[in-house]
Parts: sequence; C-alpha cells; structure tokens
Amino acid sequence: MNSNETNRRASFSGRLGFVLSTAGSAVGLGNIWRFPYLAARYGGGIFLLVYLLLVLTFGYTMIVAETAIGRMTRKSPVGAYHSCGSGKMLHVGGWINAIIPILIVPYYSVIGGWVCKYLFEYLCGHLNAVAGDGYFTSFITNGVSVEFWFIVFSLAALIIIYAGVENGIERVSRFMMPALVVLALIIVVYSVTRPGALAGVKYFLVPNIKNFSWMTVVSAMGQMFYSLSIAMGILITFGSYMKDDVSIEQATFHVGFFDTAIATMSGLMIIPAVFAFNGGDPATLKAGPSLMFITMPNIFAHMGFGGPVGILFFVLVLFAALTSAISLLESAVSTLVDELHWSRSLSTVIMAVIMIGLGTLSSLGYGPLGAVTIIGMQFLDFFDFLTNSVMMPIAALFTCYIVTRVIGIDRIEEEVTKSGMNFRLKAIFTFMIRYLCPIFLAVILISSIANVFGFISM
Repeated sequence: MNSNETNRRASFSGRLGFVLSTAGSAVGLGNIWRFPYLAARYGGGIFLLVYLLLVLTFGYTMIVAETAIGRMTRKSPVGAYHSCGSGKMLHVGGWINAIIPILIVPYYSVIGGWVCKYLFEYLCGHLNAVAGDGYFTSFITNGVSVEFWFIVFSLAALIIIYAGVENGIERVSRFMMPALVVLALIIVVYSVTRPGALAGVKYFLVPNIKNFSWMTVVSAMGQMFYSLSIAMGILITFGSYMKDDVSIEQATFHVGFFDTAIATMSGLMIIPAVFAFNGGDPATLKAGPSLMFITMPNIFAHMGFGGPVGILFFVLVLFAALTSAISLLESAVSTLVDELHWSRSLSTVIMAVIMIGLGTLSSLGYGPLGAVTIIGMQFLDFFDFLTNSVMMPIAALFTCYIVTRVIGIDRIEEEVTKSGMNFRLKAIFTFMIRYLCPIFLAVILISSIANVFGFISM
C-alpha cells in the first residue's frame, strides 16, 4: 500500500470524531432494547457484574486488536486481512467479517422501523392504543405497515451514509450521541424516582450470586459482541479512518465506557419502571424482546406524563438505532468500495437494494411469510442467530489467529504506541488474545449451535 492511497482514504477529524462515531456504532438497540431484557431475565446485578468484567477484559482486547488491524492496513475487513498475510484462510476470514454487517443491517433496520412506528404513534397522542392488548402482534403481522416503517428507517440511514465519513457519519454522531445521553438521563431520573422503583434499582445494581447461572455468562458474552460491534468489520473499518496521532488504547477505554454507561442507564430506565408499575412481576422481568414494545408502553399508559415520557424514550431509541445502522452500513459500503472498486454512491445504492431485499424477508416474516421458517426460525430470528451466534464468534477467532500467529503482538504494540502513548495493558491484552478469548469463543459457538439443534438446553 503506497502513501498516496493512505492519504486519499477518508478519515475522522480526530479522536473525538472516532470515539463518538464508534460509540454510536456500539450504542444502539443492543444497549437500549437488548441489554435491559437480558439483565432482567438473567439475574439483574450479577448479569451486570459479569458483563462489566467481560467488557474490561474480552471487549477491551478485541476492540484494540480490530482497530489496530484497521489502522495499520488502512483497509476494510477483506483488504485488511489480505494485507496481513496470504492464504485462503485469511481470505475467508476477511469476507466473514465483511458479510456480517451486510446480513445484520437489513433485519436491524426492521426493528428500527418498529421504533419509528411507535414514536409516530406517541407523537400522534395514541398513548393508550399502543398499550392495548395485542397491539404489537397486530402491527408486526401487518405486512404493509411493518414494511413501510422499515423502508422509512432504511432511507434515513442510507442518506447519512451517502454523505460520507466526516460529513455524514461523524456529523450525525456528534449531535446524536450527546443528545442520547441527555435524553437517557432525563428518563432515568424519572424512572428511579417513581414509588417502588428502588427495589428495581437494587435488583439491577446489587449482584446476587443466587441468580447466577451458565446462561448469565453466555448471554453477557453474546450481548457484549452485539453491543460493542465486535467481529462485525465495523471496528476494522473505523480503525482504517483513524489518524496516527490518536491513541487506540485511550479511544478504546472511552468507547467501552460510553457503551457500558448507556447500557447501565438503559437498565435503570426500564427495570425500576417494571418494579414501580408492575411490582417486579417475574413474568414481566422475563418478557424478553417484548419488554420494550409491550411492557414499556403499558407502563407509560399508567404513569403521569406518560405521553411525553414515551416520546422521549422512543426518540432516544431511534437515535441509538440510527447510529448503529449507520455504522453497519458504512462497514458494508467500505468493503464494496475497497474490494470491487465501485464509487461510494454506487456502493450505497447496491446496499440499499440488498437491505430492502433481505429486510423485506424479515419484516414480513411474522406476517405474510410467517409459514416460512429456517431450522424452525422466522427470517429475523434466523439472521440474528446466524450472525450473532455463529459468524461473529468465528470472525473473532480469526482476529485472535491473525494477531497471535500472523502479524504478532509486537506489531499490534507498534500500532498502539504510534500516537506516543504506552501500551499500558499489554500483559492483559496478550493473555486474553492468546488464551482466554479463543477458549471463550469456542465455548460460545459450540453452546449456541448445540442449543439451537436441541443437543443441550440453555
């Protein structure tokens, strides 16, 4: 790779641009939709503790590794892997990283469309309608309605991507990330000050070893991947836009902190509200994915100022969903530009076609296409399982292999210290990437597949 090519590549304006854009990728539906229901289901405080430990060790290691690979190669995943060494194995690993966001962003955008629909209904004052029995089910089984809102969300993300790195992604993230924090704080304060909410705060923040199970670890690990954008090609792509004078390790800490803070605030928004308005009903806590779209509207309908709070809540969720969708799209578009040498505009159009095609399968999967399943799953559930439980652990294993067997940890250290900062946690990084990360990844991969096919029950 020559220097002219490096100089022509788009870049973030500096550390703040990288941190906010990467945090925007990390902070999404995984934090505000997925994290609270997993924490509620798998033990509250003990789940939070396990998650924090994983972020500080496993998450830190993988973010540093992927960002360093991206910056040292100045390429998106396929080109980055190819630059690290030759061989079919690396070629396959690069394409797995590249394909993951292409498969995730269509079904992710379907859920983003659900958020748009709920926000629209709250803006129209239909507070009680969205809290009605069967409202969510009737909506997601209505093919025309769910497809319309899916397209609305998709177009918003595509327009931002079309604008580019600094004018699109970074500019939007600089506005949305601070706004997201302010909105989250407002709702947290409201939620934890409701009568009876302190029991929920205790459940969520105080670890209780009696609530611990193997699924606590498995779920926390899966959530960390989903939330921190690990093994999606995003961190490699964003690393390729990072300037040499930006500290990778420092930026990693900021991204991890931002992501965990929003996840924690999301838990404090939702779980105390469940205790305040439902008495901490176990069935409600274990409601799973429906917690945000069924339980929360029910809570809003029974609280004072439920309409304005509902609007704030879904604006917050929409901001988070958009920033993550943008990052997924950017990784996919960057791959098409780098590997197929298409223009950014053509690559964005191609991704729009792929998004609408695959996303339509997911959006109609609970309605007109409800009878069509893959290994017993609806399209959205299948794409989620394929990417999060199978492809992402495999992609992360490839990253561990590249760092330890191909380029070496010394080369990572050279990239990390390029900004003039020391590699302060090199010992932890080395131990994790060589030993613990591969073991954890193999266990998660095998456990997830075995569970789906009924060999084990989790």
